[in-house]
Amino acid sequence: MILLLDVGNTRLKWALASPRGWLAQGALSNQEIGTLALSQWQNLPRPLRVVGVNVAGEALRVRIEGQLARWRLWPHWLRPGAQAGGVRNSYAQPSQLGPDRWAALVAARRQVPGACVVVNAGTALTIDALDAEGVFRGGLIIPGLNLMRQALAANTARLQVGGGLFQEFPTNTADAIHSGTIQAACGAVDRLRHLLGGDHSEVAIILSGGAAPELQQRLRPPVLCRENLVLEGVEVLAEVEPGR
Repeated sequence: MILLLDVGNTRLKWALASPRGWLAQGALSNQEIGTLALSQWQNLPRPLRVVGVNVAGEALRVRIEGQLARWRLWPHWLRPGAQAGGVRNSYAQPSQLGPDRWAALVAARRQVPGACVVVNAGTALTIDALDAEGVFRGGLIIPGLNLMRQALAANTARLQVGGGLFQEFPTNTADAIHSGTIQAACGAVDRLRHLLGGDHSEVAIILSGGAAPELQQRLRPPVLCRENLVLEGVEVLAEVEPGR
């Protein structure tokens, strides 16, 4: 059994994977990580290994490793490489790609045989292009929906965030902010999809992250939502590196 970890900027997600599938899974905010061992892992069987990705920094890493002390296990934190899981990394310096993006790309390659755009809609919105040969061509990072809305509230005198609904042609400020952030995100996704494949029907979009439902209904199909795409990629990479 392998304990899989996905440490994002806002939340930690985890799953206990076995040859028969995932036996348990959960999530909690980063502020609650100090309770993991008692609140979510207390009744889990001891895993053989812990493998994960972390984009939230060293302080969070130390706190998570403290929660694993009860099992006397040290996690293997994944780092992107030049190639793994059927994906070739075209980043100028492959190790500088975010490990969550790398895991999501590897998982996407298992899900879709052709070209796809891999979108993780979390605190930040990452939009990555994976061609039909499994080459990661490059990607975009823009603020996530909430960050866009918060930036408007923090840097303008009369704009307040909250209460808006999506409208194609907003006629009030709340709807304009809410709709504008969604349209901006979808526009970036559609633009990269167009650059990757021309005809949108030939390029799938794979969505993950907390804001995925807001985007899914505004994007042209094919669109596939995978709630735990990064964790799925961590599992694949754990198989690729069985001795770590």
